[in-house]
Amino acid sequence: MAPVEIYCYYRIAPEQACRAREAVARTFRAVEARFGVIGRLYQGEREPGLWMEVYQGVREPDRLEAMLAEEASASGFPGFLAAGSQRRVERFVAAPG
Repeated sequence: MAPVEIYCYYRIAPEQACRAREAVARTFRAVEARFGVIGRLYQGEREPGLWMEVYQGVREPDRLEAMLAEEASASGFPGFLAAGSQRRVERFVAAPG
């Protein structure tokens, strides 16, 4: 099975940015310890409240995605999101050819 790239994106409420960043850092540490995958956090160039977590080279995407959901729930992450936003998770693989 080819490695998978996992992208999680959402909008953060500005007043929750510090707590959200701490939660993401904890998740990154847990993912690295369990899967050996180093997560990276990006924010929108023109919209700093738009965040994206990136996990590359994932060999067990189902397990990692389940862990991400558990971590988000345990940290209260939905409470950090901007009104009307939700956390979306997408998977990508290299295009053939």
